[in-house]
Amino acid sequence: QVQLVESGGGSVQAGGSLRLSCVVTGRVFGTYNMGWFRQAPGKEREFVAHIGNIANSGYTAYADSVKGRFTISRDNSKQTVYLQMNNLKPEDTAVYDCNRLTSDYKDPVDSWGQGTQVTVTS
Repeated sequence: QVQLVESGGGSVQAGGSLRLSCVVTGRVFGTYNMGWFRQAPGKEREFVAHIGNIANSGYTAYADSVKGRFTISRDNSKQTVYLQMNNLKPEDTAVYDCNRLTSDYKDPVDSWGQGTQVTVTS
């Protein structure tokens, strides 16, 4: 298990931007596939984006709902994964979490952190 500490959320008007950060403890961060997820009130947690480990960090994927607006990246020296969110929409309002992913990118590995709240107003 590693610890995941998300930050960077806030309240923003539609069309605005936020950058989320997720600091990950662990000795081999570079070997982790990482992903961002979100959960809106009354809804299931859903996949947002993922990025491959240091050997595959060029491999990214996005949910259709955020493609072209969100960008996932990582800084292995800081053990941090980022989510740059542009052109935010009210439907992006949710608690955002990061997690390690299995080798096939399908499943989260660790217990969820506290998440960071993103609220987009129209």
